[in-house]
Amino acid sequence: MTEELLHYLERAGGVINFAGVVVIVGGFLLAAVRYSTDYRRLGAEEAFTRFKVGLGHPLMLGLEILVVADVIETITVEPSFTSAATLGVLVLLRTFVSWTLALETEGRWPWQPEARE
Repeated sequence: MTEELLHYLERAGGVINFAGVVVIVGGFLLAAVRYSTDYRRLGAEEAFTRFKVGLGHPLMLGLEILVVADVIETITVEPSFTSAATLGVLVLLRTFVSWTLALETEGRWPWQPEARE
């Protein structure tokens, strides 16, 4: 029973991993299409700003999905200090990248309140 459950968890981790990549690639394609139409309509500077925001959100979501896949893959392999440390480093790096993306797309750190207009 345990072997079968681990097999399904491994497959679920692979599916979730794939879903994260699909979100990132799909977000890039959508942002690129929007950029090309915005470039003609709004000009280079405004189009690029919108492109960064349009790319940042799916990238942040994709990274969060990939963290879930990493957690699943880590618990399905033979538990060891090395696999736990690797997971910790991956989560730290992806968290840092997500915070940086939030700063770039929203103009504030995730823990800062939204500016009211």
